[in-house]
Amino acid sequence: MKDNDPDKHKRFSDYISPDLTVLHSIKERIYSGRTNFQSLEIINTGSFGVCLVLDGKIQSSEMDEFIYHEALVHPAMLTHAEPETVFIAGGGEGATLREVLAHTTVKKAVMVDIDEEVVNVCRRFLPAWHQKAFDDPRTELHFADARKYLEESSDKFDVIIIDLVDPLEQGPARLLYTREFYEIVEQKLGNDGIMSVQSEPAEWGNLDNFAAIAGTLKNVFPISRPYQAHIPAFFGLWGYITASRNLDPFNLAPEEIDTRISMRISKKLKSYDGLTHHAMFTIPKHIREQLSASTRIITDKEPISAY
Repeated sequence: MKDNDPDKHKRFSDYISPDLTVLHSIKERIYSGRTNFQSLEIINTGSFGVCLVLDGKIQSSEMDEFIYHEALVHPAMLTHAEPETVFIAGGGEGATLREVLAHTTVKKAVMVDIDEEVVNVCRRFLPAWHQKAFDDPRTELHFADARKYLEESSDKFDVIIIDLVDPLEQGPARLLYTREFYEIVEQKLGNDGIMSVQSEPAEWGNLDNFAAIAGTLKNVFPISRPYQAHIPAFFGLWGYITASRNLDPFNLAPEEIDTRISMRISKKLKSYDGLTHHAMFTIPKHIREQLSASTRIITDKEPISAY
């Protein structure tokens, strides 16, 4: 970039890790403000189109949010035989809710997000993300701490999806990545229930949080399955994990996934199908070894922190 570049100040700096920062050109700042919990921006970038940015980090982008959200939602949803009740922690854009409601078996989707202002801004400025999912009669939307809500709820859910912001040291989600929280989730799942959680970067050299979340879930659930998807806006592989008492998405053949998609999902998916499912759960040896070697258990007293 030349010193006389008139656009040099019209750039967003996305801090990926201590060794990598990405500059995105900004075409337009659509919204900028601060909620009671975090900073909130919606920007139109030259690289990935419109992006939701919380506390200075891109959460999802117009170009590839479908990859992230399809990967988070559908493996768990399709592993369950007939998911009727679903709980979503976080997911302020409404895109996770959108994907859940695409399942024709769903009768009730409870979404709990702590930050009402994020949801309201996304509802206004990101209609392509939520696609009116907030207005679906099956949706129950609550603005509260998801952990406290689950603790106090008497409901059981077929599927619980954890779509939280990164566990920043001063952020609102840090205590929703701990063993104590996952124990609450386990108690709120039905007998054949399954959960999924976004689990931070899954890149070689940046696996610590992914490995710690995987180890913590393994400490709580009999079956936990890490998997990965490449999210271009995140500049690498992103981690996810399903966990259950008795359901294992790894056992489903690609043909079975495709059959369940055709029978149960009311729209055409862009990224996820049977072959994608198989590939996501086929983790390379060097990453499997690091996941297995991790001994960290995340607790309320010793939570993790994102960069």
